[in-house]
Amino acid sequence: MTQAIHIATTGHVATVTLSRPDVRNAFNDEVIAQLTQAFTQLGAAPEVRAIVLAAEGKAFCAGADLNWMRRMADYTRQENLADAGKLAEMLRVIYTCPKPTIARVQGDVYAGGMGLVAACDMAVAVQAAGFCLSEVKLGLIPATISPYVIRAMGPRASHRYFLTAERFSAQEALRCGFVHEVVPDEAALDAKLAELLGALTSASPNAVKECKQLLHEVAERDIDAALIAQTVQGIADIRASDEGKEGVQSFLQKRKPAWLRAQA
Repeated sequence: MTQAIHIATTGHVATVTLSRPDVRNAFNDEVIAQLTQAFTQLGAAPEVRAIVLAAEGKAFCAGADLNWMRRMADYTRQENLADAGKLAEMLRVIYTCPKPTIARVQGDVYAGGMGLVAACDMAVAVQAAGFCLSEVKLGLIPATISPYVIRAMGPRASHRYFLTAERFSAQEALRCGFVHEVVPDEAALDAKLAELLGALTSASPNAVKECKQLLHEVAERDIDAALIAQTVQGIADIRASDEGKEGVQSFLQKRKPAWLRAQA
């Protein structure tokens, strides 16, 4: 199996880099398997507090690799189900990773690449990056990535860009909420990443993990008695946790919490 990604860890931050610039970082079954394994392992690594998903070259990710698509053209329905299931599992693993994730978007994002960005908690893009949900031009639909993309950019924008397959700008991606920041160049991209990573790694690791789980459980649910009861239990549990107690005590005592002292 060709190594299609690189993983580097500096301090408490792991960076997973798509490393197929010759094919615009398009993914195939090997990339899917390697990303699934990487985010599973990094999500379980106690020393890792945040994960960056980055890419080499001019494009972030152009979606599906053409050679992979040629193979899929001859698949039976059962083979297509198994293949799509692996892609869906990769997206689920990234989305549910217990560590916060940031997409470093240094170039164009097309089709399935939109799912990679949407599955991350945060996304920062350069001004020159373009975005496109191009599936309908090929007679396909963005089915597997749709749960994540619709959550990221909202139903209204999805209605337009799913159906028209228009390319849209980084500023439009920012306007509709698909990315959180747009910066002029890669130097500014790294500066903004450093700012976000500083915030993430200075927070309580357990609280960040629990807060991410809270977001998944609460978003778009009806505010009913069951949800309210769940949130009451959530705050009670975190207050009673070791890090919850330490965080409050360190604030009251005007000192650094233990998780910051440990990395000083």
